[in-house]
Amino acid sequence: MWIEEKGLSFSCTGCGACCTGSPGFVWLKEEDIKRLCMHLQMERDLFLQTYCRNVEGRYSLIEDDKTYDCAFLKDNKCSLYHARPKQCRTYPFWQEVIKDKDSWDKEQMHCEGINPKEKNLISKKEIERIIK
Repeated sequence: MWIEEKGLSFSCTGCGACCTGSPGFVWLKEEDIKRLCMHLQMERDLFLQTYCRNVEGRYSLIEDDKTYDCAFLKDNKCSLYHARPKQCRTYPFWQEVIKDKDSWDKEQMHCEGINPKEKNLISKKEIERIIK
């Protein structure tokens, strides 16, 4: 894992680009499922049938077959931002993104909040807390 001692420059712009554009998986842990069910006021089984797909025994949020938009992306915003899954909460501080400086800089093509012109430094300690 690579994180500069001073931290990394990141500021979410709310553009929604991380929620669309290419096929992928938003893996759900049990605590995510519980939080989302509470937020949506849905029974677990109905939530799983409506918004999830089972991939080799794991649940992932569904996405649009053509645009690959997450099921909860509305007007380029996350409609359940405060209840979003842990995987979403920790982006862009994923292992594959912060494995080295080159990977971090390349992710900027997918996330305009990485290395913004107006620096917003996230401390190394805060990043380590986020990914735990």
